[in-house]
Amino acid sequence: MNLKSRLLGLAFAAADALVEVDEKAQVTFALGAGPVTGQSTAAWIGHPFADLLSYSSRAIVLEALGDLVGGERSRRLEVLADCGDGRVRRALFRAFILPDLAPAVSCALTWQGEPFTLEAATDQSLADAEGFLALAREGLNGKTGAALQRLAMAFIEVQGLNAANDATNERVAARIGARLQQASHDGASAGQLTANRYALIRQTDDGRDLEAEVREAGLAEGLTLTSRASHVAVGSDALCALRAMRFAIEGCLKDNAAQPELSFADSLSRTLKDADRFRGIVRDKEFALFYQPIVDLKTRAVHHFEALARFGQSGGPASAIRMAEELALIESFDLAVAEKIVHRLRQPGSGLLKIAINVSGASLANDAYVAALLRMTASEPDNRKRLIVEVTETAALADIAAANRRLGALRDAGIKVCIDDFGAGSAAFDYLRGLSVDAVKIDGAFVRGIDSDARTRTLIGHLVELCGSLGMTTIAEMIETEDAARAVQDLGVDYGQGWLFGRAEAEPVTTGPVAARARRQGVVEAWG
Repeated sequence: MNLKSRLLGLAFAAADALVEVDEKAQVTFALGAGPVTGQSTAAWIGHPFADLLSYSSRAIVLEALGDLVGGERSRRLEVLADCGDGRVRRALFRAFILPDLAPAVSCALTWQGEPFTLEAATDQSLADAEGFLALAREGLNGKTGAALQRLAMAFIEVQGLNAANDATNERVAARIGARLQQASHDGASAGQLTANRYALIRQTDDGRDLEAEVREAGLAEGLTLTSRASHVAVGSDALCALRAMRFAIEGCLKDNAAQPELSFADSLSRTLKDADRFRGIVRDKEFALFYQPIVDLKTRAVHHFEALARFGQSGGPASAIRMAEELALIESFDLAVAEKIVHRLRQPGSGLLKIAINVSGASLANDAYVAALLRMTASEPDNRKRLIVEVTETAALADIAAANRRLGALRDAGIKVCIDDFGAGSAAFDYLRGLSVDAVKIDGAFVRGIDSDARTRTLIGHLVELCGSLGMTTIAEMIETEDAARAVQDLGVDYGQGWLFGRAEAEPVTTGPVAARARRQGVVEAWG
């Protein structure tokens, strides 16, 4: 038996049908049994893989295919396959990219139960929160203008479920799901977000009473249910609406234990309003930049400043930045910050200033940010040597190799690059391995424990040694005491940042309680 035959035998031991799709999700190879007895899978070749599935399963499968990278296996999905005769059949779906065959994706389907018509599927479960978002994205895809204005997101909160009878609740959920799917604009865009919360996308002029639909579903199982339905218009920007919906749903699910009264509709409405407000702030540059010094730990002289954004009375921008990343608004903000800094470097008396600016990983997903920053500094290329870009991990880089090429363009132009908050996220070592940078900033959570935690000191010591071997300097943040400053200095850290050396101020301050004791008071050193 040759290896190919053996591998096929092993594959078929775990699946009924094997399919390979190309980067456009078109079927290029198929073997095995179709969802109907005697059906040939060879007929699938040349057709979109999505056509093999029921409408309600297409979005989540295509999303799973799009998220795969070489060497990874998708999570197992329960899907409905289209039998081609008006019936569907449940199946388990898995996908895998063999690096040698990329971008082709190998898929496996295992049939579950017998084919049935959707009308008879009284136990068909709705998509969960993640599945609903995928269905919503597919349902809104390609719609613009008037078509979007006619759609709304409806959220239904149900009360009266039987806490002691899970089987009854499952049957009620199936009945509610069937009714909500029928009420959705495409017959599929509905989901069960939690045990008692549902969502769907429907036509704004659909007069069906969703609360009555829920009540009738409960009565069919002997339960008296009450519900509250709320609606939020999709608007004219489908991408923003979907991102806002994800942000609002995730926030509601996270806060549900502490704030069970918080409704999805209220959260979504607030998110959309906050997004509009944020756009206005960025457009009009109605935010301030404060400057915190970063000093040479040996001399305590100011080396450069980090620019930190402040939004009016709310102070720090952490929550606004997270929202902006989720709603794809962060790139415009990062560019607005860069514009302010470039303008600041041009002001009289700024010749010695060197400033670090933060850029979200989301802003490095394409060439726009880097191209814009290089255009801003093209007329005064020497100012590029006074800039350092700190890459934050709040939104992880999806394609580190591509981001490295973009950051390389900045470094080639003379702009320094730093990995920010090293150790705060799961991708830290991926960044260190995949990004060619000049410096690494150690997250303050490590620095705070350096006085009492030997493991932390060992970890920082090894990191400093590694960075030194890679030609990178190191910065420790959140240094608040002399003991912490001496500890990181003894470990070989080059620069320090924290309240010990100065808080963020509206204007860069080159002297302070500690900096004043530098050998040359007020000096601003060149890049190391």
